[in-house]
Parts: sequence; C-alpha cells; structure tokens
Amino acid sequence: MRTVDGRVAGRRGQATRQKLLDCLSEMLSSSPYRDVKVIDVARKAGTSPATFYQYFPDVEGAVLEIAEQMATEGAGLTQLLDGRSWVGKAGWQTSQELVDGFLEFWRRNDAILRVVDLGAAEGDKRFYKIRMKILNSVNNSLTDTVTDLQSKGKVDKDVNPAAMAGSLVALLAAVASHQRGFQSWGVKQAELKPNLALLVHLGVTGKKPTK
Repeated sequence: MRTVDGRVAGRRGQATRQKLLDCLSEMLSSSPYRDVKVIDVARKAGTSPATFYQYFPDVEGAVLEIAEQMATEGAGLTQLLDGRSWVGKAGWQTSQELVDGFLEFWRRNDAILRVVDLGAAEGDKRFYKIRMKILNSVNNSLTDTVTDLQSKGKVDKDVNPAAMAGSLVALLAAVASHQRGFQSWGVKQAELKPNLALLVHLGVTGKKPTK
C-alpha cells in the first residue's frame, strides 16, 4: 500500500486511508457524487485535506478505489452458478438463488454502483471496465451454462449462448438498479424475485420451471 508520492504506508497510514474510503462510501449514500468534496470527506474522517491527498489524487481517484474493491467482491457472483444444475426443480432453485444474490449485491453496493453506471454511461473507460468486470462474472458463467445445455440437446440449437446470457445479465442489472422503482408500480420485493427468476429460467432453459 503506497501513498500518492510512492512511499509505503504504514499500519496507521493504511487505517487512515481505509477510514477515508469508508467515510466517502457513507457520503455517496446520501449525497450526489459530484457534490462530494475532499474537504468534506476529510472532515468526516477527522483528518485534513492534505492527508486525503497523501493517499488519493482526488475524489474520483478514491471512488475508483472503492469501485475496484466492490468489483472484486462482485467477481464472486460466479459462485451462484458454478456447478449448479438447471434440470428439474434444481433449475428453479438455481434461477431463484441467482436472482436473489444479484439483487442483494446491487442493494448492498447501490451508492457506488450508481457512480459506476454514471461514469460508464459518460464514456469513462475506467468505470466501464469495472462495470463489465462485475457483469462478466455472471455473463461468462451463463454463457457456459447455455452452451452446455445446448450440447446435450436441452436447448434449441438456434439459440446463441452469448447473446442469451448477455441479454439476461443486462436484464438483471437493469432490474437491480431499478428495485425501488418497482414499488411505485405496486410491485413488492417478494413479488419481484420469483417473476424475474421465471424470466431467467425461461431464458437459460427455454422451459417453464418445475416447482
């Protein structure tokens, strides 16, 4: 762990750095990204702007650090699919757990994901790569799943595995980022999950689930 000028940060320095990141994360949950200033983050962390600049070039640099940590955690979403069956009742269970895990990850990281989506939409390649790192953890596994089912004759040969997987992942991300919006449509969280899981199951297997 190094400072901006290349010096190795000691244990105390690393703790200060992490506290700054934690305070920034908290502020992003309640304030628009572009309204967050270095002086405000430093004050919340009980330190000075000069100390902030020892560890980060600017607020954006610190945000990218948080986003990278989150993306590393997001890579673990592949565990929701690895070695899982999509046949019979097990397939329905797999689709439900994928949806549940994906939505939960998005809720837990909602504030930083909003910033990542904003940066990616504006064409910032750094944020785009982070977003794709998260989505690829599920996309690649789903592509492999559809390809495997197709090779066994359980999915129509006309289906393009990568296109199907990408469409489902884009659907999951869109729904995950719009979770609060569903309430205004009169849809409860408990109602959203099984219906989204149904779409995922249909997309992967081409069949209605066995419940």
